[in-house]
Amino acid sequence: MDFIRNFPMFSVVLSLFSGVLCTLLSGKKARIYTIAYECVLLCMVSAVLWYTVRSGASFTYVMGEFPAPWGNELRAGVLEAVVAVLFMAVMLCSVLAGERYVKVDIDESKVNLFYAIINLMTAALMAMTWTNDVFSGYVFLEILTLTSCGVLIVREIGRTTLAAVRYMILNLVGSGLFLLGVVLLYDITGNLLMVPMHTEVAMLYQDPGARVVLIMATGILTTGLSIKSGLFPFHYWMPDTYGWATPTSAAVLSSLVSKCYIFLLIKIYWRVIGIEIFTEMPVRNILFVLGLCGMIFGSVSAIRAENINRMVAFSSAAQIGYIYMGIGLGGTAGFTAAVFHIMAHAVTKSQLFLTTPRLAEVSGDSLRFKNLQGCALRDPNAGIFFLLPSLSMIGIPIFAGFSSKLMFGMAAADNGGIKLVLVMLAMAASSMLNALYFIRTLIRIYTPVEDTEVRIAHRLDYNLPMIALTAANLAMGLFSWVFAQLIGQGFGMFA
Repeated sequence: MDFIRNFPMFSVVLSLFSGVLCTLLSGKKARIYTIAYECVLLCMVSAVLWYTVRSGASFTYVMGEFPAPWGNELRAGVLEAVVAVLFMAVMLCSVLAGERYVKVDIDESKVNLFYAIINLMTAALMAMTWTNDVFSGYVFLEILTLTSCGVLIVREIGRTTLAAVRYMILNLVGSGLFLLGVVLLYDITGNLLMVPMHTEVAMLYQDPGARVVLIMATGILTTGLSIKSGLFPFHYWMPDTYGWATPTSAAVLSSLVSKCYIFLLIKIYWRVIGIEIFTEMPVRNILFVLGLCGMIFGSVSAIRAENINRMVAFSSAAQIGYIYMGIGLGGTAGFTAAVFHIMAHAVTKSQLFLTTPRLAEVSGDSLRFKNLQGCALRDPNAGIFFLLPSLSMIGIPIFAGFSSKLMFGMAAADNGGIKLVLVMLAMAASSMLNALYFIRTLIRIYTPVEDTEVRIAHRLDYNLPMIALTAANLAMGLFSWVFAQLIGQGFGMFA
């Protein structure tokens, strides 16, 4: 059983190797290989989850021969394993379900390069999930940024090129700020590994002079990752980035990449800064306010969108606001709600972005609302696969979205006072706005027209991942207490 302790390292190394290998394969072989290796990785990270739950403890994998504080480490606990399973499951479903449009949107000679980039992106996702070293987090954060631009620009149309340039500029600003924060922390602690760094931070925070530097470093780190994840007011790159990317790219960018940045930030708050110290910092209240603003302004922008992909993209900005609002609530309850919403939004938003091109295909290849009337009747499968995640986004019971909002409400109740009032008002307003633009869309796509002939024969490689994502959504809605318990157990291992 101890061999399972090698799997976090294998997940990173195998992904890097696969990225190189796919450049040597044809497009078809690269796709087959990518799907096969992602199935293997999903089994590996699932085994790590089983191992950590069964043992009730986390473990550390030392990279190379040097122990802490000089060496590099990967750390696996229940929380990291849960997130890794989520990332691999959504990545696999996105690659499977979006295969049809990879062939359409990407030149045949570059399909293998697309899958190579996807594999390198997977390596970065896994490394940032497992890492116990803040500088390694920065290194793979940069790899994730570059691969994200790669999966955008590979479509080779003017809009994706412009979106990729804008995305890269903003993300490089975020990366620079993150690196500056890491340098400040290293300068005052003399460590890069998270646990030794936290030991130094706990002592330095007692010194008023060092406390100012710690607050500054935390604020700079937070600003960098907030830009990269799309927190209000840094969210306006989302519509073009998600709206014009090929469906697989849009699904992984919205569901995994932005969430990985937030998860790294959560790890820094817990394992470097310390939750007690973070609770006292002003950055927590700033995140809370910006999260509330994102919930409202993202939803308002979604209502104003005339394109279904832009609507779904602006909706992502609102959901990012929910996550940061949970972080701003602080405490185990707030962070548990935030991580649960990361998971719920990942399975929901990936399904939406993988479905909208199917609806457009039976509407004259148009994503504009005025041309989508009756498209769910012309493609019933796509209609159902859009309807169910939409209900989750609105917050209908039995779906994951409802459980998320319930957890946020409970976390706000723990805070009490003005924060409870603000959270209740913001969630009520955001939920009503969500209902407004999703119900409006559902009415449009289900309104009968003369031509309702089914035009797309769905293959198993599309239906199966869509069913899997729907099942995951329902599982998180019906058994949310199980996921909350796992997340809480994972945070307990952070202590």
